[in-house]
Formats: sequence, C-alpha cells, structure tokens
Amino acid sequence: MSDKYYDEFNKINIIKLQEFSSKLPDFCFDFFIGIEMRTTPLTRLGYADDILLFLNYIISSKGLDIDTKSLSLDDLKKVTSIEIEHYLSYLSCYSKNGKTQSNKAQSKSRKLSSIRAFFKYLYEKDLLPQNVASKVAVPKLHDKPIIRLESSEVVKLLNNAESDFKFKTKIQNSYNLNTKDRDIAILTLLLGTGIRVSELVGLDLLDIDLDCLSFVVTRKGGNKTILYFTKEIRDAIEIYLPTREYMLEKAGIQNEYALFLSLQNKRISVRAVQKIVKKHAETVTTLKKISPHKLRSTFGTSLYGETKDIYVVAEVLGHKDINTTKRHYAATSEAIKRAASKKIKLRPDNYDE
Repeated sequence: MSDKYYDEFNKINIIKLQEFSSKLPDFCFDFFIGIEMRTTPLTRLGYADDILLFLNYIISSKGLDIDTKSLSLDDLKKVTSIEIEHYLSYLSCYSKNGKTQSNKAQSKSRKLSSIRAFFKYLYEKDLLPQNVASKVAVPKLHDKPIIRLESSEVVKLLNNAESDFKFKTKIQNSYNLNTKDRDIAILTLLLGTGIRVSELVGLDLLDIDLDCLSFVVTRKGGNKTILYFTKEIRDAIEIYLPTREYMLEKAGIQNEYALFLSLQNKRISVRAVQKIVKKHAETVTTLKKISPHKLRSTFGTSLYGETKDIYVVAEVLGHKDINTTKRHYAATSEAIKRAASKKIKLRPDNYDE
C-alpha cells in the first residue's frame, strides 16, 4: 500500500472523527487523544460511533432533556453497571435513523469493548470515581464455522473467471470482457496470498516485484511486510498489466500508480472488490456467501493444512495475536490431530506375537 494512499485514508477518517465534535462531549476527545498513539484513526472512529450510540441511550433511558454534546461527567458518574447491561440488551433490536438495527453477541462484545476502554481511560485519569464498565460480563461468543471454498471450488472459480460467457445476461458478459483480466488477477491474489481486501486495494505498481515473486503490503496500523506469491499469481498479474496500461493510455491518464483500477481508471474501492468476489463466487456456489474475507479463510486453511504450523499462518495473515489464528482454524487443527493420531501404531504390521 502506498504511503500516499495510506495517509489519505487516515486523513479522511480523522476528518470524520472531527465531525463528531458537534455531537460528543469534550471529554470524549480527551479519550481519543489519549489512545491516539496506539490506535488507528479508523479504530477511533469506530469508538466514536459506539460511544455516541451509548450516550444517546443513557440520555433516553434516564429521561434527560439534553443532547449528547451537553452530557457532563457528573451525568456519566451516575451510570451503573446494570444500566450498561440494559444497554447491551437494548442493542438486540433498536431504531437508528429510522431503520431497525440488531446486534448479535459478537457485535455487542465489540461495542462493550469500546465502552470499557472509554470508562477505563476516564477512571485512570481520575475523571470518574470508579470503572463500572469493568463489572459488565462480556457476552458469550459462539464459534462460527469457517466458511471457505473447497479446492475443487477454487479451481472452478478461477476457470469460470477465465471464461468469456458465464453470467446470465449479455450485458453482464459484455461488461466482463472489459474487466476479466483485472478480476482474475484480483481473485488469484486474494486466494493465493490471503491478504485483506483493504490491503489489496492499497497496492501500487511499485509494491510488486514480479521477478522475485514478492510484494510489500501495509498491514493494519501501518506496519509494512513482504509477502511472496507463486508463478501462477505472477502470470495473472502479467496478463492484467497490459490491459491496465491500455485503459490508462486510452483515457489519457498519467501518473496513476494504483495496481488495481476501476472502470473510471481510479484506484478500485473495497466495495468494488467485494462485488467482484461475490459476482464470481455465485457462478460456483449459491449456498455459501463468499466475500474477500472468505477467500482469506480459504487461503489460511490451505496454508495450515500444508505447513501444520499455526505460527506461520499467523505471520502470513498478519494476525498480531496467535489466539486469533487458533480460534479461526481450531476445526482444522482438530482434523490434523485426528489424522496424526491414526498414524501411531502400537503394534507394527510385522509385529510377531
């Protein structure tokens, strides 16, 4: 990911965060500044959204005749752990901007994490007499099955992507002729490296070294790392690059460094890649809802199956916490352990009684 793209991405989120100044009390921004050195602007923006929702609930539940901007620390001191528990229950189904919203255990846990971090900061800065949020139990999370493509489905997906006529309408197939090379390169890179969709859209031409079969990717938080890819991925990118160059020349555009472009010859968006993956995946399976993250899971499962090394998988996927990797690939780990146990023979075949 280019530094320019990453910087612009952060600036956009910082501006969005500043727009909360008219909605949140000033002490909320003391919190954002306090965690600035260890969080990204996107993370702080998520905190702001969660805190705003929580403060609106507190005002409504207590019947206060004020807006969220006017909420004081004295008002916050009166919040109890039981009220926070009621808030988590409220999150199961509520109305926001005229639309019904709902949250399951995982979303509730994330929102509670924001509130906990907020209360912890205020307590440690002696702005609150106690941290009541720490007394609220985290919702029990149920392990979700890993949705991924089987090896046969991966083959079919790539074969279908290379076909000129695979969609239901002529318009779709005509559109595909203009995007086929790009889409194949995107799908191949996602499946073959397990990078996040945000990491993919941020790639620049200079990040790719086709000779060394490697590329530089910027992880969450801005850390850069070098990853490697196969000749199959190199071939897909090499087929796409002349198409990319032709489209830019046709549009008279120079100095565009993004690797993957939209039909408007601008850096492709995360949303666009999500649509590309969904569109092509539906030619393979309609039972599985395949997203870029599911392609990441497909890669992670394959890599773990080949290496049997959870630390290698964590390193390649960019997981900071090894437990995150273990949690995602626990089922695969169990399968490997079962298979290994069957190879142990107490009595060899030539055992002589």
